[in-house]
Amino acid sequence: MTDRQHLDEEALAELQDVMEDEFDVLIQTYIVDSRDRIASLKTALATSDADAFAKTAHSLKGSCINIGAPRLGELCLEAEEAGKAQDLGEASRLVGAIEEEFATVTGLLDRLLVR
Repeated sequence: MTDRQHLDEEALAELQDVMEDEFDVLIQTYIVDSRDRIASLKTALATSDADAFAKTAHSLKGSCINIGAPRLGELCLEAEEAGKAQDLGEASRLVGAIEEEFATVTGLLDRLLVR
């Protein structure tokens, strides 16, 4: 996959224009918040709470789309749907895919941060 499939460069450029000096803070906040939400997905799975899983996946999906991570957003949508369908087996598989894509997205976003 190319970087473009992981990040929407146009959306990120717009965010950079709007946020200016606060862009790095936005990216760092997104990364920390997303890590927390992925941990919450795992907790919901561990407790077999499909409703909490679906709600957390929905919330993470919105953040991913807003930050310009469309593939990650798609995976979160699939996870949300799995949670709503009470399909925790599929939900578990998707958490692994979400973690993998998040690691890729985080690496790409890290390159955009000012050092």
